[in-house]
Amino acid sequence: MTATAQALSPPSRTLMFLEGRAFSELGAFLGALPLLSLAPKGDGHPVLVLPGLVASDASTRPLRSFLKSRGYAVSGWRQGRNLGLRQGVQNAMVDLVQELNDTHGRKVSLVGWSLGGLYARQLAKMMPDRVRSVITLGSPFASGPKATNAWRVYEMASGRRADEEDARFGGALSATPPVPTTAIFSRTDGVCAWQGCMEQTSATSESIEIESSHCGMGHHPAAVYAVADRLAQAEGEWSPFDRSGWRSLVYPNPHR
Repeated sequence: MTATAQALSPPSRTLMFLEGRAFSELGAFLGALPLLSLAPKGDGHPVLVLPGLVASDASTRPLRSFLKSRGYAVSGWRQGRNLGLRQGVQNAMVDLVQELNDTHGRKVSLVGWSLGGLYARQLAKMMPDRVRSVITLGSPFASGPKATNAWRVYEMASGRRADEEDARFGGALSATPPVPTTAIFSRTDGVCAWQGCMEQTSATSESIEIESSHCGMGHHPAAVYAVADRLAQAEGEWSPFDRSGWRSLVYPNPHR
């Protein structure tokens, strides 16, 4: 991890206070469903959605329900609350990716919110033959653990140090997965420093910026549309997110 990444500060108290927007963003998602129905439909491949710290599959139900309506075979992570990499968590996720891949006979796309996105990246590094693509939502893979306002919660929930990386679980967090990868982030994230949630741009990786809270990112209309757009790409034909036309009004230039 670079010195710059280690030096990132967590979001301000003001941005933390503004995380209450998550409730209104859920309302905006429900109100935007008629417009979101214009998002491209999928090809039926399996999609695994991983929740954030101390959250469960209940938190990702709006996103999963929408993706199911777009034609995907969607699964939650099936492990209750995400309390970090406790005993058995990694193996259960690996088993679930294998199960989805074997059941559907197709590679699995991984969508992870916050800590769930860190898991998604590492699973893709371990199982590139079974993973089709990775999409993260406000996941701080490119920063030190204390560039978030949640590191103490992680240590209490998991019983592990926040800066403890397990080389057996995919290696370095900041390394880009060997599959098409999209990092969705917000400069007004009140939990994670946004700079640490951006992916390096390459032929198969990108960042998409939205204006969202951290706690509402998994159901924010702009994030949901972007996830559906990325998942709808044909396998082996990945291209960067198109910000032209009306999208330039919703999705800022992430490299401005």
